[in-house]
Amino acid sequence: MSELPCPEPPARCRGRFTISTLLGVEEAGWPPCEAAGCEGTHLSGSTLCTRTFGYNTVDVVPAYEHYANSKGVGEARRGRPSLADLRSILKVRPIPMSPGCALHRGSAQVPGGARAGLALHDGLPSADEGPGRAPAPEPIRFGWVKGVMIRCMLNIWGVILYLRLPWITAQAGIALTWLIILMSVTVTTITSLSISAISTNGKVKSGGTYFLISRSLGPELGGSIGLIFAFANAVAVAMHTVGFAETVRDLLQEHDSLMVDPTNDIRIIGVVTVTVLLGISLAGMEWEAKAQVLFFLVILVSFANYLVGTVIPATTEKQAKGFFGYRADIFAQNLVPSWRGPEGSFFSLFSIFFPSATGILAGANISGDLKDPAVAIPKGTLMAIFWTTMSYLVLSATIGACVVRDASGSLNDSVPVGSPGCEGLACGFGWNFTDCAQRQSCPYGLSNRYQSMSMVSGFGPLITAGIFGATLSSALACLISAPKVFQCLCEDQLYPLIGFFGKGYGKNNEPIRGYVLTYVIAVGFILIAELNAIAPIISNFFLCSYALINFSCFHASVTNSPGWRPSFRYYSKWTALFGAAISVVIMFLLTWWAALIALGIVVFLLGYVLYKKPDVNWGSSMQASSYNMALSYSVGLSEVDEHIKNYRPQCLVLTGPPNFRPALVDFVGTFTKNLSLMICGNVLIGPRKQKMPESRLTSDGHTRWLLKRQIKAFYTNVLAEDLRSGVQMLMQAAGLGKMRPNILALGYKRDWQVAAPQSVEDYVGILHDAFDFKYGVCLLRMKEGLNVSRVVQAHTDPGELAAEQQASTIFQSQQGKKTIDIYWLFDDGGLTLLIPYLLGRKKRWGKCKIRVFVGGQINRMDEERKAIVSLLSKFRLGFHEVHVLPDINQKPRPEHIKRFDDLVVPFRLNDGFKDEATVSEMRHGCPWKISDEELHKHRAKSLRQVRLNEILLEHSQDAALIAITLPVGRKGGCPSSLYMAWLESLSRDLRPPVVLTRGNQENVLTFYCQ
Repeated sequence: MSELPCPEPPARCRGRFTISTLLGVEEAGWPPCEAAGCEGTHLSGSTLCTRTFGYNTVDVVPAYEHYANSKGVGEARRGRPSLADLRSILKVRPIPMSPGCALHRGSAQVPGGARAGLALHDGLPSADEGPGRAPAPEPIRFGWVKGVMIRCMLNIWGVILYLRLPWITAQAGIALTWLIILMSVTVTTITSLSISAISTNGKVKSGGTYFLISRSLGPELGGSIGLIFAFANAVAVAMHTVGFAETVRDLLQEHDSLMVDPTNDIRIIGVVTVTVLLGISLAGMEWEAKAQVLFFLVILVSFANYLVGTVIPATTEKQAKGFFGYRADIFAQNLVPSWRGPEGSFFSLFSIFFPSATGILAGANISGDLKDPAVAIPKGTLMAIFWTTMSYLVLSATIGACVVRDASGSLNDSVPVGSPGCEGLACGFGWNFTDCAQRQSCPYGLSNRYQSMSMVSGFGPLITAGIFGATLSSALACLISAPKVFQCLCEDQLYPLIGFFGKGYGKNNEPIRGYVLTYVIAVGFILIAELNAIAPIISNFFLCSYALINFSCFHASVTNSPGWRPSFRYYSKWTALFGAAISVVIMFLLTWWAALIALGIVVFLLGYVLYKKPDVNWGSSMQASSYNMALSYSVGLSEVDEHIKNYRPQCLVLTGPPNFRPALVDFVGTFTKNLSLMICGNVLIGPRKQKMPESRLTSDGHTRWLLKRQIKAFYTNVLAEDLRSGVQMLMQAAGLGKMRPNILALGYKRDWQVAAPQSVEDYVGILHDAFDFKYGVCLLRMKEGLNVSRVVQAHTDPGELAAEQQASTIFQSQQGKKTIDIYWLFDDGGLTLLIPYLLGRKKRWGKCKIRVFVGGQINRMDEERKAIVSLLSKFRLGFHEVHVLPDINQKPRPEHIKRFDDLVVPFRLNDGFKDEATVSEMRHGCPWKISDEELHKHRAKSLRQVRLNEILLEHSQDAALIAITLPVGRKGGCPSSLYMAWLESLSRDLRPPVVLTRGNQENVLTFYCQ
């Protein structure tokens, strides 16, 4: 650790110092001032360490700023030093000083991030704090009551509370109505627990439901839900506004004061209303919050007005309409169900009531405007559910204990108690409703009139005011939620053409354009004036959100990610899974066709995001799940015994930087894609201190380059002193468990004749090392070469590397009706056959005809051909065209022999067949030299390579690909230059790509089924 001595300071030294000033004091010759003796409160990490541990150090103590993604307005940037800062030698430069320890501002050359904080606080205002600059205005933030609880309660309460709950109580009875309420609340409570867990697992920003789902499950599901949720809120504005407009229209009809006609009146009133709500929204969140509080008070007054009305003695008019005050026998009769009409069933009533329990996301949707979302969302949402549930239960019980199911409303139906011929509960209270009850034509009573609450209440107009408050508050909440969610979605740029609406204005970053868009959508649906068809789809969109929120909580819990640490503990992953499942079930119970439409839209949007693959990384649970699955399968694979039938060519490809050899990458990627492992290996040669930063910088860029090229491969690099030792490291360490390379793929060394002899020695040594490690070898040669580094810029920035123009290669184009020629000259276990077969299964190579060439004798051609055809048919490779080469052992042409001899002349030792000791002494320091004895001993094998080249030129010059068995030289018995001369002679002057393959002499093909 880099430490700084800090002797006792002089008495004259005062002030607040950082590491920069301490270094500056020491360098200038002044004794450093120990921070422990300095006054002040604004301390850098260095001075905090001094006070805590008694000495000064570049190291810093834990601080919030080191873990925050962004800094606040006017806050100085601070960061912890890197490992290099802590381990390297400090380089200090002097800082000018004035006598008396009055330090000027300056900084020492401390590496990296060690310079953190201000150099010196001398009590004078800084540039940022000067009188000429006004402080940035603080945005409006809400607590859990005003920001979440009231907002959620207003969105949960609605017209169903006033107009449908009494009717549901009459149909289902008090007992089953409570069951319906509690079932609905169970779903919303489970969802709220899931919301609470997700919102307390890290800092929540603006975006509400979309933010929670997308950051938990990823952009695919989050984006699709965000878009339909924002649209559903926009349409819900129209739905609630039309509900308000219909109520006003009915009042106008009662007083014969229609403006135009019933339908157009709804349109006029709705457009005017939503315009006023837009004005409130544009005025800012503070005015919107005041309006919501006003609506909340109106609803509370209307509810209190109803409760007071239940205890006021019933007038004769109210008794005629079925209200008699609290009566035990009325409660007993209304406790049990009395199903009537086509909607008289439990699940029908449940589907009618359930939308009134929704609205729990209203607080979470403005998460960016909350003081502390992690506290406000759980507390406010759960409290809102509790109080609204109590209000539903109380209303159901009280109205069921006061009002009979059937009443005529006629004052003439008053009779003495106990009159003959009178049936029903009202007879005991002096009213005969028998006639209309038997004909089910009573206009009043719980079962017949939706406005029972107005009749029961102390002052009827207050109930109407409550209906107004409930509809307008819900419309306003949706008008605020839709733009907030949509703004976050626009900023993430998951979908095209929507970024325009993401711009924010003012201190609260208000989405003004989003408000206008929501207003336009709402007005469009208001003008339809008939929302019965769209309302079920809206409910299903909200239920989709509930299902995914619950699934997000379950998925994050079940993946066991260390990053899943919600401070809210009162949740269960199995409860969350139940909530997700029951939400989907309720979707189909409400309206099955609307559920299918909602799921279809979600799947379509999901598919679009999956296709586009947005470049975002939010640490979602899907990423954690991918890791868990990969880890589980990789460990499980270690328990599986290997079998020839399951053999897969797993390739370690020596690409260097992959963008330098795109043809080699494309060739191996073609036959390994969706089939087996491919690792692109790069050996960085040089001092570790110099190459380590390059390794860290380029690794991510090369991976992105492979992804952009749609190559399913890994990239890895090693630091080594030379190429051969680096490749040895790769061959030993690459892979994981059973997913380890078994083939070494590399390019042909074209410059072997002019390259440094040691590099040729290392190249051939790599091939020998591969066979030592039981690897197969696949060597690719192309006429134009493989290395395009001369035309590709070497990028160190990962973004530039991924963005560079991709080079096109022959392996990316359609091959047409050409041939793939396999020269299976020696039995290597079948790898020479397997790779071309896998290549031929790909679409671009699918039309190519595969031909197999084997060596044979001229007098046994038919027999040998039949034997090879029979063997190939047992392998089920589909190779039917077999050619026997009887002239493979003929002597090559003299000019070709001379060309080979001229090729090896520069590498000959010219020892004159001297003894072995003399040859060893002559070859000291140059092991690649070829002695006369070695050249003579390998003469037949050398001429065979020349002859094979003649055959290749004769039969395969127009092929799409040539695959041939790679010749093997004996280790220590064949100089590297002679071996390279064989490969050169074998593959020279060929137009198509040549793949020289040699397995590790173990079977990779079998014709047995076990």
